[in-house]
Amino acid sequence: MFGLYLVTGAAGFLGRAVLAELIKDGSKVRALVFPGDAGAQTLPAETEAVYGDVCREAELEGFFTGAGADTCVIHCAGVVSVASDPGSRLYDVNVRGTKNVIRMCEKHGVGKLVYVSSVHAIPEKPKGCVITEKAVISPDAVKGDYAKSKAAATVMVFEAAQRGLNASVVFPSGIIGPGDPGCGSMTHLLLSFMKGSLPAAVKGGYDFVDVRDAAAGITACADLGKRGKGYLLTGQYATLREILDTAKTTLKLKKNVLFLPLCIAKLAAPFCEKQSLKNGRPLYFTPYSVSVLETENRFSHEAASAAFGYSPRPVKVSIRDTVLWLKEHRFGKE
Repeated sequence: MFGLYLVTGAAGFLGRAVLAELIKDGSKVRALVFPGDAGAQTLPAETEAVYGDVCREAELEGFFTGAGADTCVIHCAGVVSVASDPGSRLYDVNVRGTKNVIRMCEKHGVGKLVYVSSVHAIPEKPKGCVITEKAVISPDAVKGDYAKSKAAATVMVFEAAQRGLNASVVFPSGIIGPGDPGCGSMTHLLLSFMKGSLPAAVKGGYDFVDVRDAAAGITACADLGKRGKGYLLTGQYATLREILDTAKTTLKLKKNVLFLPLCIAKLAAPFCEKQSLKNGRPLYFTPYSVSVLETENRFSHEAASAAFGYSPRPVKVSIRDTVLWLKEHRFGKE
């Protein structure tokens, strides 16, 4: 364990779970929160909150005050986007922000950096092949702006490790679970289903990991991850039909959803994205999100299991806990 943990993106879904995991172990934690983020008001009382933007290196000085060899930095901050044109903020945060964090880690001689990348940063393999960390990471080898930004940042972290920084990278898959303050894509899907406002969903699926398991893997990597190594923090492949069936069984719902074939979803996705942009709604149904559901990628987390005992729970448990949390905290309140 380290004497001090610095966590970026601490007010986000994953960041909050990382804070909870560290506080549970009695660690001293400092959280970086984007200026104006209302989530800072609900951070655990044990957390020291510092406001700052990872895109502005000068604003990281206060966050890194007192950091040194007994400090671990967990870099969770990032922009996730399935938009066809995500804008410059995606690269500013995911690439330039990571570069700033690396520079500060090297400047202060921190003991460890754990960078939270994404499985999207790893090149895909043909269907039926299992994806592992043993891959050449390059923005040119992946599709989509989000994947390219995470790949570029991952390359920078590995280069810093080659220079001597004790840095490891974790690659979570689709993060699900209870306690999502921003109501991300899967949480939104489940909430819409519960309200009866989800007329249709797309056939297909993805590998999903519980946010609590991802957080436990990240904190374990902080202690036991090797310099210059990457670790997949994945869970289990599940189709959207299986996910909604689990929600339906858990809450004893009688709602039914029409599942669109991927060929039809591909045709509808560009129109739906334009409508969402026009009406100022969050983007969930886009060409990129449909392509993700089509991949049927399978991942192996054997490296993380061997290195620090990573053991994710079944997806059905995560979905059950999520819908029960939504029923208590969000359902009927929006």
